[in-house]
Amino acid sequence: MGKILGIIGGGQLGMMIAEAAKKMPEHISKIIVLDPTPNCPASQVGADQITADFKDQNAIKELAEKSDIITYEIESGDSDVLKSVENKAEIEPAPETLRIIQDKFLQKTFLNKNNIPIPEFIKISSIFDLEEGLKKFGYPALLKARRDAYDGRGNFKINSPDQIKNAYDYFQGKKLMLEKFIPFKMEVSVIAARNTKGQIKTYPLVENIHEENILRETIAPARVSETISKKANDIAIRTMTVLEGAGVFGIEMFVTHDDQIVINEIAPRVHNSGHHTLQSSKTSQFEQHLRAILGLELGSTELIHTTIMYNILGSKSFEGKYKPISLSESDIFLKMYGKEISKPMRKLGHFNLVAYNGETIEHLLKRLELIKDKVVIHPI
Repeated sequence: MGKILGIIGGGQLGMMIAEAAKKMPEHISKIIVLDPTPNCPASQVGADQITADFKDQNAIKELAEKSDIITYEIESGDSDVLKSVENKAEIEPAPETLRIIQDKFLQKTFLNKNNIPIPEFIKISSIFDLEEGLKKFGYPALLKARRDAYDGRGNFKINSPDQIKNAYDYFQGKKLMLEKFIPFKMEVSVIAARNTKGQIKTYPLVENIHEENILRETIAPARVSETISKKANDIAIRTMTVLEGAGVFGIEMFVTHDDQIVINEIAPRVHNSGHHTLQSSKTSQFEQHLRAILGLELGSTELIHTTIMYNILGSKSFEGKYKPISLSESDIFLKMYGKEISKPMRKLGHFNLVAYNGETIEHLLKRLELIKDKVVIHPI
């Protein structure tokens, strides 16, 4: 009899986890998601839904009562409450890992303690701390909210002294940290997995292109040397070795101008830069996540097709219902997330452009330019 899987978060990541779970009925019999949005994406593909805030203690306890194992697709769950329900359901990755990762200062402190390369950083408790930190790091530097920030929403790049007060006031009293700005030539990531038995596997390094701090394109594999790929992979494996708990982790990194690798951030969940694996790889990141938390043998991470993933984002010019998107070419795999309302830069879907016939990345990028206009979001 399969297990009942609980997921904190029912957005597009929960949706694709649920779809992968439906292909493993011998291991998973039912999926329940906790999400505040009625008819969330995961519920549209057959998951039961508890409609409540991610941090709602009673809702988390209800999810634990109804589930055999709980995982998450968003870092916003209350790690203390999750810790308190470990006697009711298995929680993967571990609540302690979630606690460390969801606070960027704790995350960087943990990585630094384990000699994993990261940018210099300090805690900011006052505007005086900020002024002193900027004297140390120079300009530009990144002021970051420690919690509840993703897709660049919790970052303020300070370019000059006259921005200090605006930057500090922008966060309205949130806990903060300051990070030295790393001039980088490329943003990359490794999707890594560890199962409950300690087996670790990594997917090949990918290259990420952002638009206004939101991921727009992922190129698999990254256009880097074998040396850089190996360096990034080694850092990812070291990171997975010291973090507790099972599952897929998205490890975002910078490649510096002198070809060093530093970690930018870690997500304790399946990751946007791993969507290419749905078509590019023998095992998708979503199946891999399930295999990891269920204690099964991890699947092959071999890249079998060069692939570019492109995020379909809401138009900056309107909020509301939007016209359907369709793409019909045989090497383009469109995935819309079932979100009724478009908002500026909201992730509404993605597509994978797959090189079935051995096309180069450059050829795919040229084709991508011709496809982009077909996935612009317009109001109904």
